[in-house]
Parts: sequence; structure tokens; C-alpha cells
Amino acid sequence: MAQMTQTAGATLPRGFRSAEQGWPRLDRIPHPPRRVPLIGDVLGSNVRTPLQDSMRIAAELGPIFRRKGFGKEIVFVAGAELAAELADETRFAKHVGLGVANLRPVAGDGLFTAYNHEPNWQLAHDILAPGFSREAMAGYHPLMLDVAGQLTDAWDASEAAGRSVDVPGNMTKLTLETIARTGFGHDFGSFERDFDKEGPHPFVTAMVGALSFAQRRNVVPPLLSSVLLRGAERRNAADRAYLNRTVDEVIAARRASGGGPGDLLDRMLDVAHPGTGERLAPQNIRRQVITFLVAGHETTSGALSFALHYLAQDRAVLAKAQEEVDRIWGDVEVPAYEQVAKLRYLRRVLDESLRLWPTAPAFAREALADTTLGGVHPMRRGAWALVLTTMLHRDPAAWGENPEAFDPERFAPQAVRGRPAHVFKPFGTGARACIGRQFALHESMLVLGLLLRRYDLHAEPDYRLSITERLTLMPRGLRLRLTRR
Repeated sequence: MAQMTQTAGATLPRGFRSAEQGWPRLDRIPHPPRRVPLIGDVLGSNVRTPLQDSMRIAAELGPIFRRKGFGKEIVFVAGAELAAELADETRFAKHVGLGVANLRPVAGDGLFTAYNHEPNWQLAHDILAPGFSREAMAGYHPLMLDVAGQLTDAWDASEAAGRSVDVPGNMTKLTLETIARTGFGHDFGSFERDFDKEGPHPFVTAMVGALSFAQRRNVVPPLLSSVLLRGAERRNAADRAYLNRTVDEVIAARRASGGGPGDLLDRMLDVAHPGTGERLAPQNIRRQVITFLVAGHETTSGALSFALHYLAQDRAVLAKAQEEVDRIWGDVEVPAYEQVAKLRYLRRVLDESLRLWPTAPAFAREALADTTLGGVHPMRRGAWALVLTTMLHRDPAAWGENPEAFDPERFAPQAVRGRPAHVFKPFGTGARACIGRQFALHESMLVLGLLLRRYDLHAEPDYRLSITERLTLMPRGLRLRLTRR
């Protein structure tokens, strides 16, 4: 598992540098007022909403600031100009920050959690990248349609019974089944489960537990974690064991079958690196499968949920998106692969939702050599900063005077051309950006188009958007009422 180092009684990932080690002139970087000795910037903070707390602090302190808690000090970047510098691959690279590193006991050196020096990242990337080509995506399209049909069957039943639908819960079922079936030939049977009696699929429960535990480790004092997280540690161990066991069963079934349809799992098991001939080791295959099953559905389910929320809130946007779907897809029973990308206005809706609430809300970058950020802040090699994507996407310098407003026209071609580079980063940045970006976008656009063609969406009158944080973001308690069109 992860290589670790002991620091001041805390167990930190290999390569972790505190702000004091990497930033020689911390005095130039503001921090919240009322810092408490030994404890840090904890007044007014909520352990359940660390991301939203940081957003609030960014609004008060500006494009760069620092937060300290129980001996850990982190530098945050929230402004477009500094984020553009950090996106420069000649000066900076991905840093596996604390939240991501906390997932390494689950995903090890998988694509998302690998350190830059670990060779399995590049090996897996080169082997799996063809699995996200246009040809591969067209092959996934029929399976995506099948899973979307399970969703609409369930929503038809709810609409007929006059019941509202649990949007995040249903989007989680949809995206888990989609990545499991397209990537690994596995059916979790999520839509056959009676949620009221059985709850979510145990894989989802274990995944949410692992993500939540990783989030909690960020906010619990290291010296007290053995006491405060004792029960949580046991549950997390059980969650990890379940995830590993489930994935091992999927892999074993594929090996026993003698091969599959050439999906991601087949590539992991059978394809050698085109240049070196090297293959993925069995332990790394398990880690990659867990990475795709977790990351491949958790973030997409959030993106779909936020998009549906905004569509239901804005009747004019909903009507315009529905008109586009009706006009471009026409009367065909199911859209062809090529028709999905033609929904350009609906894509603007999705992008605007991802702007306001990117479900992967931050990414960390570390200096490749001694450098100076913004011409003011010296950084030693290995020093790192956490880019708040949610605030980068709200910088008035890039997005105008009212960046909190939902407006899909921000992504009209002329508006996009008029903005600086590196101001829209819902999938991360650089060589380590999300490998499954096109998969997630195609799935999201297909599902949104199918739902808008079939239903009118109605927000619950008293609903106010609130955010659940578990490393990723999800709208809390979002339910919609449906009427068939």
C-alpha cells in the first residue's frame, strides 16, 4: 500500500510537505483572523463542510490564502491568474494531496491516487487510453442506452404513482451500472433493489463510507485520530474489504469466462504496453478497477444531479433544452451515438452546472523546481497548493460580475473564445487530468437528453440547494416531481 512517513505523531503520505517546509515566505499569504495557538484556523469552521468553509474564506481573503488546523497548514489558490500558472506543466505537476492520499489504502497506485514517481500510472494510462477512443465510446453507447432505459422505467413508475424521485440516489444507480457494465461486464442489479427495504447496493455503501472516512481524516486532529476514529477505522476496514472482495469476484469471473468484449477489464488483463511489452500486475488491476468503479460513477452522478436541479429551477432553460432535443433527435426511439454530441445547448447547461459545482471540487499542484508564484510567493521544489475549482469557476475576472448566477450562455462559442485559458477545470488539469472525461460527458449528455425528451421536471417548492461533501460534491436531499410529456 502507500509508502508513509511519520511526522509529529501523524501518519502522512510519502512526499507530503507542510506549508512551512515548502513556502519560505508564508507571511505574504493571508490567513483567517482569530487563529488559535496550537489549534489553528478552526473558529467558524464545520468539519462537515471544509470545502464550503474554504470557499467562504476565499471570498474574504482573495486569490491566495492559507488555513492551518492541528499542525497542518495548506495554501489555497482561488484566483484565475494564479491557477493558470499552476496549470503550467513545465513548472508544476499533480500533487497527491491529503484527501486523495487518504484513499490510497483503497486504490493504491491506481490512476487517480498514484504518486507521479510510481511507474504504474503511466503504464496503466498508456494501456487504457484506447479504451476511451471514439471507436470505444461508440461501442459503449448501446449499453449506456440499456441502463438509461432501466432508469426511465423506474421514473415512469414513480410518475404514474405521483411520487417524486430521489435524484442523487437514482443517478448513483445509473452511473454505477453504466461504468460496471461498459467497463467490466458486471451488473450490480441496482434498479432491481427495493431501496426502501434494502437501501443502496452494498458497493455504494462501502464506497460512500470510504470517501467519507477520507474526508474525516482531513479534519480530525492527528493526535486524537486513534481515539476519535476508532470505530470509523473498523468500518473503513470493512468497507475496503468489501470493495476488494467485490472487484476480485468480477476479475475472477472474467478470467473464468476466457475473455470478454474487449472492454476496460479485458485491456487490463490481456493488453501489454505498446512500447515496452509490460503488463499490469494483478494487484494493480484490482486497484484500477476500484478506481474506475468509484471515480467513474461518483463524480458523474453528482454532475447529472446538479444539472437536473438547475434545469428544474429555470423553466426557460428547461424549455430551450427540450426544444433542442426534440428538434435534433426527432422521433427516433433511441438516439444514435453521433446524435448525442449535437445537443450543443444542453452541453452548455451541463458545463454551467459543472462550473458552479464541479463534483471534483479541487486539485493540488506541486512545484517541479524552485519557483515563484505570481511573482510574489516563493515555492521550493515539492511545495504544493490546493486549487479551489469552485472558486476558480467564480472568479469575476474570468466569469463577470455575477458569477453565482446560473447562465448556460457563458458557454456559447463567442463567450468561450473571449475567456482566458485555464479558467474551467472540472476534470482537473494536465497529464493527470481525468482519463474518462469523454466517457462521462457522453453518458451525461445521453441521459439528460433522454430525460428531457420524456419528462417535464418540477422542483419541490421549498427546496433550497445544499451540498453534501465527501471529497466529491452532491446536492443533498434533491427530489423532483415528474410529468410525462
